[in-house]
Amino acid sequence: MSSGAEVIEYRPSDDEPFMNPRQRDYFRAKLNAWKEDILRESRETLDNLQEENQNHPDMADRASSESDRSLELRTRDRQRKLIAKIDAALKRIEDGSYGYCEETGDPIGIARLDARPIATLSLEAQELHERREKVYRDE
Repeated sequence: MSSGAEVIEYRPSDDEPFMNPRQRDYFRAKLNAWKEDILRESRETLDNLQEENQNHPDMADRASSESDRSLELRTRDRQRKLIAKIDAALKRIEDGSYGYCEETGDPIGIARLDARPIATLSLEAQELHERREKVYRDE
């Protein structure tokens, strides 16, 4: 007989009220964990860049180092933008608009939010948006 209660990991489902307090807590924790992972990776990248910041007498080594540095900086820029989107999603959780499509106001859907917790459009609105973008690109 076990003395402690078994820990059951909560997964939001469509069988419960949409964006109830338990779902909001789940997505808040998911977003904060994602943000922490990105910040940790960013700190590691910064440490690596500082270690790499040494003179390379060989031109090939120097070129390779510069290429690596450029890639790291582009990655950090993408991470910075992603953190801004995560922060915006956390703000929407606080103001009550999280989980609802910016264009239609309809619920985005638990499965989509679980896969992409920073989503601001329902799947239908996203597909329409992408079709419009493709039309403009093809013109």
